[in-house]
Order: sequence, then C-alpha cells, then structure tokens
Amino acid sequence: MAAKMRMEINHSEYKILVVDDVLSNVLLLKVLLTSEKFNIVTAMNGTQALELAQQESPDLILLDVMMPDISGFEVAQQLKSMPDFHEIPIIFLTALNAASDIVKGFQMGGNDFISKPFNKEELIIRVMHQISLVAAKRIIVQKTEELERTIVGRDKLYSVIAHDLRSPMGSIKMVLNMLILHLPSTKIGEEMFEMLNMANQTTEEVFSLLDNLLKWTKSQTGKLNVVPQDIDVAGVAAGIIEIFSMVAELKKIKLTLQAPDQVEVRADIDMLKTVIRNLISNALKFSNPGGEILVNVEDKEDRVVISVADNGCGIKEEDQAKLLHVDTHYTTFGTKNEEGSGLGLLLCQDFVRKNGGELWFTSKVDEGSTFSFYIPKKS
Repeated sequence: MAAKMRMEINHSEYKILVVDDVLSNVLLLKVLLTSEKFNIVTAMNGTQALELAQQESPDLILLDVMMPDISGFEVAQQLKSMPDFHEIPIIFLTALNAASDIVKGFQMGGNDFISKPFNKEELIIRVMHQISLVAAKRIIVQKTEELERTIVGRDKLYSVIAHDLRSPMGSIKMVLNMLILHLPSTKIGEEMFEMLNMANQTTEEVFSLLDNLLKWTKSQTGKLNVVPQDIDVAGVAAGIIEIFSMVAELKKIKLTLQAPDQVEVRADIDMLKTVIRNLISNALKFSNPGGEILVNVEDKEDRVVISVADNGCGIKEEDQAKLLHVDTHYTTFGTKNEEGSGLGLLLCQDFVRKNGGELWFTSKVDEGSTFSFYIPKKS
C-alpha cells in the first residue's frame, strides 16, 4: 500500500491578519498563532483592516463580525470586490449563531466560521485547513506556470528544428530525385542503385516529418490560420498524384485518380494539400509491390468526400483505436521498413476539422485500408 504524500508547509512563509476590536482577543490570537510560527499582523477595526490588507497582502484573515465602525461582513464584501484581494480566505470570528448570520457570512465571501468564545484546538485546526488550501493553490499555480514555460520552449524548439532543417533537406531531396531519374540500375549497378534508392526514400521521409512537425507546431500554437478559398479538389488531387508518381513507380505500385472533371470546395488549399499528400504517402508506405492505390473524389450534395484506398498490409483491429488520438503515440513500419512518426494522421485530422470536415478510416489486415475525409462544398 503506497504511503500518502504529505505537503510540507513552512508556517513562517504565511501571513495572517487578525482583526478584532477587543484587545484581549487580538493578543490571545496573536500568541496562539505566533506559537505556530505564523507571521501575524493585527488590526483593531474594519477601516484599519482594509488598509492593512492592502499594505500587507495577508494569506489569511481572521475577521471579527461585530465591530463599531465597519462590520466584518462589510469588510469582507469590500475585499472580495477588489481583484487583488478577492481570493484571500476569510474566517469570521463571531458570537452570532443564527443560521441567517452564517448564510450571510458565506454570501459575503467567508470561507469558515469560528464561534466566540473559541476553542484553541479548533481555531488552530481551522486556520491550518485554510492555510493548507492556500499552499496547495500556490503549488498548482507554480506547476502550471512551469508547465506553460516548458510547452512554449518545446514548441519553439520544434519549430526551430523543423524550419532550419526543412530547407537543406528539401535541397537534398531534389538532388536525390534527379539522380534516381538519370542514373538507372543499368548504369550504376543494382547494389549502388538500391543504396541510392534507400537514401532517396529516407530523405523523403525526413522531409515529410519536418514539414508535418513545422505545421503541427504552428497549428497547436495558433500561428497557422485557416485561409479559405475556392478550390478545385480534383485538380489538387491530380497535382499531388503526379508528384508521387515517381515514388509509386519505384515501388511498382499503381496510383490512380477517380474524380469528376471539376468539383469545388471552400477550404485552405495548403491544408487540403497536406492532408491528401499525407494520406497518399501513408498508402504508398503500407502497400506491397504490385499493389494499387485509388484516390477517389466524390461529389455529394453538400460536401466533397475524398478517399485514399490501398490493398496493402492493413491495420490490426487492436491498433486501430490508437490512431487519431493525440494522447496515444502509435507508429509502425511500412512494407519496405519505412518508419513513420504517427504525426501525419493527427495533422490530417486537425486540418480537416479546421476546414469544417471530418476524417475517418476502415481497415482489415492483409486486405488494405481506406482513409476518407469530407470538406463542405462551396456555398
């Protein structure tokens, strides 16, 4: 059985304002709380209490209700109306025991009541309870600020890495693509061609990862805005298929498009291209040589549905639930050991939703997968 963690509280770090118009009560409370190592500030009336609260910013206020100038209820009400002081907990000290008085005290912002004449042990326990809540809140605020700084630093690091590496990787990718096209295996030999092909494939994967990482970071930090425009989806899909035709040819996979001549949607063109590109890239990754990939664009009444279907290795049923969830990192290797990051599908889902659509998939092991999404049509 795990031991309960106890929060260590250094009483000297907490200041308590004691307010009572009876000097003997003030002195007694000061002695009791000073013995517990708390810092004590005292006031003899409501006006002085308001001044000291603003000067000293106490962590807790013990506040007498019945005072000659301003009642404790009024003091509490004024403090709770001030943004800098409304969260300071207040324990009312009162001889009033009527239910209506207690209700009024809580309505004025009180956190607890101690009846006069008070019991010393009860007073200490109630004070300790409120101080422990203050201490817990401080820890929560501190940890939240630390987490926010960590997230900002992480996102900045991701963005810098992706941005600074994307350009040189893009150049390397273009060079390797040209070499693959102009240096067939008949010229450089099968072994050298396979090494060149492997380098080209790895570069493509790294470039895709960096591109996704940069866009994901910008999207999550709110720096990537949706810029809707009228787009011919069929034309966009055809252009992306042309880009992937060489990769498909090298892997001996048939890549085809089935679409109307023209169908328009209202969406962000860069986001739409990213989604289609990622889905085709994944389909190529998990297709076997000799396989087929069909990109289908279907014109519905109020939307356009785009699907990318392959007859590759498919996804195990127990692994399907892990996809499309930010809190579940899932990735696997392609049919030629292509390594994925698991980020592409999350980015696709994010971009589709930002454009008013939704993404889904069906898959069977050894039969293939179909990833589909819809985008609302141009109104």
